[in-house]
Amino acid sequence: MNNNLEQLRELMRSKGVEAVIIPGTDPHQSEYVSDYWKFRDWLSGFTGSNGTAVVTLRHASMWTDSRYFLQAGIELEGSGFELQNVEYRGDLSMIMQWLTNDLHEDDTLAIDGRLFSLMDTNRLEQMCGENGFLLATDFYPDETIWNDRPQRPMNECYVHDEEYAGEDVESKLTRTMEKVEESGADSILITALDEIAWLLNLRSSDVDFTPVAIAFFYMSENDRVIFTDDEMSKDVKNHLGNYNVRIKGYNEVEKFLEKRNMSNTIMLDPYKVSDTLGQALMCDKVYGASPVEALKAIKNEVQINGFRRAMERDGAALVRLFMWIEQNASSGTINELDVWEQGKMERGKSDLYRGDSFEMICGYREHGAIVHYTANAESASTLQGEGLLLVDSGAQYLDGTTDITRTITLGNPTEQEKHDFTLVLKGHLALSRAKFPVGTTGVQLDAFARMPLWNEAMTYGHGTGHGMGHFLGCHEGPHSIRTNLNPVALEPGMVTSNEPGLYKTGEYGIRTENILLVVEGPKTENFGDFLEFETLTLFPYDTRLIDTTMLTPEEVQQVNDYHAMVLERLTPYLNEEEAAWLKTKCKEI
Repeated sequence: MNNNLEQLRELMRSKGVEAVIIPGTDPHQSEYVSDYWKFRDWLSGFTGSNGTAVVTLRHASMWTDSRYFLQAGIELEGSGFELQNVEYRGDLSMIMQWLTNDLHEDDTLAIDGRLFSLMDTNRLEQMCGENGFLLATDFYPDETIWNDRPQRPMNECYVHDEEYAGEDVESKLTRTMEKVEESGADSILITALDEIAWLLNLRSSDVDFTPVAIAFFYMSENDRVIFTDDEMSKDVKNHLGNYNVRIKGYNEVEKFLEKRNMSNTIMLDPYKVSDTLGQALMCDKVYGASPVEALKAIKNEVQINGFRRAMERDGAALVRLFMWIEQNASSGTINELDVWEQGKMERGKSDLYRGDSFEMICGYREHGAIVHYTANAESASTLQGEGLLLVDSGAQYLDGTTDITRTITLGNPTEQEKHDFTLVLKGHLALSRAKFPVGTTGVQLDAFARMPLWNEAMTYGHGTGHGMGHFLGCHEGPHSIRTNLNPVALEPGMVTSNEPGLYKTGEYGIRTENILLVVEGPKTENFGDFLEFETLTLFPYDTRLIDTTMLTPEEVQQVNDYHAMVLERLTPYLNEEEAAWLKTKCKEI
């Protein structure tokens, strides 16, 4: 890694650049990106989904969030990069402060403007102006020094049938344009890959674990254009043609935008559209959140029923997986990677399975404390007949996406392990049974999940809940449940995770996660309408780790009711042996 870093610095010196910021994203501000855009990974060795590198001629630092602190500490060793051990949520404030202390007047800060949003670039311009720095937005080191750079994927697109999507493309385009016109614009540029996939009922495999095509999309009252180099079959071309969508090459988007009529007004999401594309537009602009994100967050009845069916098939696959773990762990013949392979095999028995929704996190003992741990051939621990195993996994099915975490004991649980597991479970149960008035945001609910831990002066660094796409990204907005202020209220039809955790470095990690659907709750005359959650995920908690003396009668009943539902809905998918195993796991506590 030192050689890669030195190559970058040599290029910086030749260009008169004193500092460069290298994000871990792509021109679409994606969380998970194609290998083609993983220049930050190549440069530093850090592979987390959230992280930004800052390189000067004297220093190199990496910024990430608490999910990756342990992982980054390991991966950055010997790389020449220093981990900035502070919480980083993608806000450049801390990085800008660091740069003001390291740069001098008239120094040049460089970025690749294709990878920075309009909003972030504007903030960098202000910072540079206030401190006498220069900002260059056309620095492309990946095109110069990354000699073995992978090719940009151009895989085949396919139609996500309406029988799964629940709404045709014309309806989605019409609803979107209504929002665009309400904003005072007559056209919109959409750059987020999941938004384009949802809007056009189009899927591909350009990004691992997320079935999207690398593309841009422009729409006005009279024109609809997708910019992509992905392969298009006759059926896909006909599908797009039915909705008057033209197809242009991926790299044609900038010139297309430059030619927009000066009388046009285009809507841009300043947090998603890149500075490069924003600057290419000479027409009037209206800035605002992309309406597509909010529209796709509300799932229709077809999608909701698809989620329910997908969770049943997924739960049955997990029954077979965890049976296999129990049968083999004590033999010392399987490791963390084997668990992922077995999970893919079990899920793959469904005809609707289209791969996993993220890289399985299978952490045995101390590896469970690394929040986003990824096993490899060198690091994978062999399972034994005792200790805690954390398995966070999910799948992509044509009718829904899944994401579930279970922590189990492989034998001889300690009283401390049971105590900690039950604390996490109590928070998980509290959130899932919450009732809250219409207009409530996720930050108002976050404490439900944390309170049992807070009462013992413990907490976890990651969010409690993220939105989830329907056969799309495992993480999506605009809603969330976390300590950070997010003004987006929860609405019926939104899907969110519920995943409190507890991590003790060098010992074990515990996380319990289900996917919840926001549904209508009680309606009152004096206090307005309320909302509540329906639990979609179907798999038992490990009752061997529950300290029932810590549970209230209400919590005991909640666990038993949930297990009764799991048993009823999964049993039809299981053979006699599997059903008997599940019945034991769902026995009343």
